[in-house]
Amino acid sequence: MMPLDTKPLDNAGMRYSAIKQLVALDISRTELDDIAKARTAGFSDDKCMEMVQLYHGRHLPFNAGDTVAGLLRAGLSQDTILELAKLNAFDVNVGELQLIRLAGFSDAVVLEVARQEAAGKHVLSGASLSTMKNAGMRESILLELLRRGVPDSEAPAIIALHRHGGKDSDLLRRYPAA
Repeated sequence: MMPLDTKPLDNAGMRYSAIKQLVALDISRTELDDIAKARTAGFSDDKCMEMVQLYHGRHLPFNAGDTVAGLLRAGLSQDTILELAKLNAFDVNVGELQLIRLAGFSDAVVLEVARQEAAGKHVLSGASLSTMKNAGMRESILLELLRRGVPDSEAPAIIALHRHGGKDSDLLRRYPAA
């Protein structure tokens, strides 16, 4: 059996000590390539390690290098990306999460959408959130509506209420916390 060639990790800028720790986790060649993709995109050594440990804890190989890189390019923080992985949100709708972030929403909004989806709840879509934002609604009220589990089917009613002078307090009364 040939030893694992860790040169891609070295080329990605990973510290020698981190490479040794990853090798000790018995990573495969395929995992090594995905880790190198994540590291090259700017994921730190420590976050790469945490991600591999998370996947291995689920008895899965780490295969989300492209996903991590895409989320980093969309502007999500490393901590948010790791939290998304903990929610198992990479398999849900990562493209939608990227679009929400690219539309100018904070990591908090992206995480709340992922939390709601992970819980199996209906949630406002990225398109609806963007339309509401473009209509002049503040992110704080949109985040609260997400937390309250308002389904996407309510988006037209919310926008209409806002456009007809409805206040944030009116919206929150209409959609109380569960």
